[in-house]
Amino acid sequence: MKRILTIQDVSCVGKCSLTVAIPVISAAQVEACVLPTASLSTHTMFKHFTFADLTDEIEPIVEAWLAEGISFDAIYTGYLGSYRQMELIERLLDVFRKDAEFVFVDPVLGDAGKLYTRFDQAFADRMALFCAKADVIAPNMTEAAAMLHIPYMESGHTEKYVCDVLKRLVALGPKVAALTGVQYEPGKLGVVAYDSVNDQLFSYFHDAIPGRFHGTGDLFASAAVAALARGRSIAESFKIAADLTVDSIRATVANPNARNYGVDFETALPSFMRKFE
Repeated sequence: MKRILTIQDVSCVGKCSLTVAIPVISAAQVEACVLPTASLSTHTMFKHFTFADLTDEIEPIVEAWLAEGISFDAIYTGYLGSYRQMELIERLLDVFRKDAEFVFVDPVLGDAGKLYTRFDQAFADRMALFCAKADVIAPNMTEAAAMLHIPYMESGHTEKYVCDVLKRLVALGPKVAALTGVQYEPGKLGVVAYDSVNDQLFSYFHDAIPGRFHGTGDLFASAAVAALARGRSIAESFKIAADLTVDSIRATVANPNARNYGVDFETALPSFMRKFE
């Protein structure tokens, strides 16, 4: 069984970060190991929440793993909340990537054209440097625009524009870049990926579902990582991830008692699991 190390925060209540990554990776029959960077009582869409920074625990945990001879088949980073966390994780990657088949970075910075409150352009620039450590990165349109210093475009994208953005993203260092939230025409939303090693472009679109849904980026990245670890191709992995994300949104929209905890991905997991039988 493959073993993935996922590095991000954990919200005790709320469907995002590790509370999404662990069940999704496990559902693909891959072992999910975690390095929590922070602990929150709920995700930050709630009005009241607690936050405990776990940065000081990273080095002792890594030292303990090294003493035990532990290795990982893939490494996946999500939300990193500080410059120091990025520096520590870069050191971790230098140590553990020799045994890893790939490093996947979800450069969590913002959404809907805005960076998250605690981030600024300097932090986005540092994240762009961090992406050089990755084999695969998967930013949304907001994150790509921030890292590349280009204007944010919510819609009306052209194939030429998206291809140019993707090639600029791989120029940061990763072999593969995927861009989520691409909209070539009204009513259609999708993912476009570029594999620079094979010079191949891949795109996959669904009908757009109105509204914004918390945690879908974490869900997409976790599913893509799991599929890659199971030996699926770049194109198939992102297709599987997009299907799980859209199926989860549809389940949430159809649920009359849906809460603002995140999407009902649990309902969509059986279909996701069948893709790995």
